[in-house]
Amino acid sequence: MNDLKKTLKRVWHFIWEDDSIWSWIVNIILAFVIIKFIVYPGLGFILQTSHPVVAVVSESMKHDGNFNEWWDKSSNWYVSNGIEKEDFSSFVFKNGFNKGDIMVLNGKSPDSIKIGDIIVFWSAKKDPIIHRVVKKWNDENVYYLQTKGDNYRTNPSSISNSFLDETKINQNQVVGNAIFRIPLLGYIKIWFVELIDILNNLPVQKG
Repeated sequence: MNDLKKTLKRVWHFIWEDDSIWSWIVNIILAFVIIKFIVYPGLGFILQTSHPVVAVVSESMKHDGNFNEWWDKSSNWYVSNGIEKEDFSSFVFKNGFNKGDIMVLNGKSPDSIKIGDIIVFWSAKKDPIIHRVVKKWNDENVYYLQTKGDNYRTNPSSISNSFLDETKINQNQVVGNAIFRIPLLGYIKIWFVELIDILNNLPVQKG
């Protein structure tokens, strides 16, 4: 028993008090394991979603200038689809958000999702999309949604066929809706992914 206590004390000292490079490496690995396998699943359980935290990797929700300036440039599509300035000003994240932000998600029943909510959903693309709900309807007890990036001046489906999957989103594609924003912290993930891509694309010298 004494040997076990001594061993545990040495391990504890190595992890929390040792300033060596190996101690730092072990701390980084432990932090990753704790976040990935304990904190993240725990948050998912509490918030009732498989992805409680996501990083924004595009500028599709970015606003230029203040709300009034953005609305003057972007209002045509919304007004023609029944969304007035007063409506939009009451929406969550009415000023949009930026690439590199972290968004905290909450699971939400399909019937309680509202026009103006920010949702994350799966599409034909590799990564989930985070955009604003602009239309909602029920067809044979299944809810469908249409979304749009605030930074798109017109209906996304008219810009490119790659956005056609935003015009009829099945309720089962929805991951969750955004409830909280942490500015810029997501760049850690973005830079890490970009670094991995660079390393994967490095030429291999064959001898």
